[in-house]
Amino acid sequence: MARHLITSAIPYINGIKHLGNLVGSQLPADLYARYLRARGHEVLFLCATDEHGTPAELAAAKAGKPVAEYCGEMHDVQADIAARFGLSFDHFGRSSSPQNRRLTQAFAARLADEGLIDEVEQQQIYSPTDGRFLPDRYVEGTCPNCGFEDARGDQCDNCTKQLDPEELVSPRSTISGATDLEMRATKHLMLRQSAMKDRLDQWIDSKVDWPVLTTSIAKKWLHDGDGLQDRGITRDLSWGVPVRRGDAEWPGMEGKVFYVWFDAPIEYIACAQEWVDAGKGSDWGRWWRTDQGADDVRYTQFMGKDNVPFHTLSFPSTIMGSNEPWKLVDYIKSFNFLNYEGGQFSTSRGRGVFMDQALEILPADYWRWWLLSRVPETSDVEFTWETFQVDVNKDLADVLGNFVSRITKFCRSKFGEAVPEAGSYGPAEEALIAELTERVARYQTQMDAIELRKAAQELRAIWAAGNEYLQAQAPWSTFKTDPDKAAAQVRLALNLIPLYANLSAPFIPDAAAKMLRAMRVADMVWPENVPEALALLPAGHGFEVPEVLFAKISDEDRNAWSERFAGTRD
Repeated sequence: MARHLITSAIPYINGIKHLGNLVGSQLPADLYARYLRARGHEVLFLCATDEHGTPAELAAAKAGKPVAEYCGEMHDVQADIAARFGLSFDHFGRSSSPQNRRLTQAFAARLADEGLIDEVEQQQIYSPTDGRFLPDRYVEGTCPNCGFEDARGDQCDNCTKQLDPEELVSPRSTISGATDLEMRATKHLMLRQSAMKDRLDQWIDSKVDWPVLTTSIAKKWLHDGDGLQDRGITRDLSWGVPVRRGDAEWPGMEGKVFYVWFDAPIEYIACAQEWVDAGKGSDWGRWWRTDQGADDVRYTQFMGKDNVPFHTLSFPSTIMGSNEPWKLVDYIKSFNFLNYEGGQFSTSRGRGVFMDQALEILPADYWRWWLLSRVPETSDVEFTWETFQVDVNKDLADVLGNFVSRITKFCRSKFGEAVPEAGSYGPAEEALIAELTERVARYQTQMDAIELRKAAQELRAIWAAGNEYLQAQAPWSTFKTDPDKAAAQVRLALNLIPLYANLSAPFIPDAAAKMLRAMRVADMVWPENVPEALALLPAGHGFEVPEVLFAKISDEDRNAWSERFAGTRD
């Protein structure tokens, strides 16, 4: 048994997240956490809402609420939807927590003591119309790198280039739309990332098992152009972690807050403190401090590719630069984008299917399976309603659901609602057991390596093997001439159901639980030994014919949903 720390990129508080957000971090992280727990490992799976910065202020203003009130409400909404999607966080925290405020200020003090923070006077965009400085996301304009017309002042959604607001072409205020912007002097703190370049380079080079997507983005930021640049870590905002040097005032920084991308990753650590303070666990230091036992923890992060520069460069600069014994990430699993019907999902623009809407029309497992089986590991992936319908009907209804329904109903009709006793296994049964033993081993290898699409394909093949066995052996025909042989075939097929449930639970936990309840199996037990697992249900063990696990998506439903989600969310 090993100890695994898992964090998912923390979602912005500005509204309910769309399916692209879900599949880019939280859902794959949940899959991995569930799998590791099922294998008997100790897991701490943390996530939180990212509540500071301009997205929060803008969303609160749009909602007509004070920003703190808005963030509190949206945290509860996001936590509820995450639970309904089956996301098994050990704690779902808040970056606005007192724990994160104190820890962020403590990190800033350490970095300053280590000579890694400079106080600089810089020119910043000021809007006379709005009567205020405009930090990053209060400015939009055309990206100087790719020409995207709606780039934000901190990053371009189209090409992922990290930006400063003054780099935008034809900038405008997101508050008023004003274009009469000017540059004025203001003082800010800069994290001297450039001083950490060599340490970061060596560290990333040591991660030979990281996905190419992760390392290629990190190396681009380290070496392209002028190389790794120093990064501002303060903003002229009222909402955020106040700039302090630990417990002390920071002269000249009055009224400023830390930049959201400085305090947000620190929330990963603070979230563990929140977990303990909420009475859910104890000794958060054994997960995060190498001087308190975290050396034997494997730490895995999950995120979309747009977050990679911050997690491979900026946050590690904070951790390393403190020269304190904090746990560094061991593996970063990054993902490309899920696109929607020929364009991008977008929270700010309300485009695509959002998590609450998805659950209005179908149970979570439908979405979990499709998103995880199509997860954008090696390239961007396109969501279309037609593909979704075809995959759900084929994989969940025709393969898995049909197998469970078919064998339980047949057994009930010929042998009653109990596992039949007669007959013994022959070559066909032994061949199936051998095939499944090999396939389960491959499935576990792929899950251990976090090769999620390959794992989903193998899981589907495991389901299909049961259908192929039934089709080839045809116990309904065998029963006419050799009832004992048919009984043995049915006994093996019924034992496939708890095997499938346990293997499938990380992907489709609700359906897996229904399968186990129908077979009257109390606990999920991972099939470490497949032949033994396929003897779990003894002769005479009672069961129930379950309700339909997965209803097919009709053409009418598909067309209605395609039309409903053709525009943008209000």
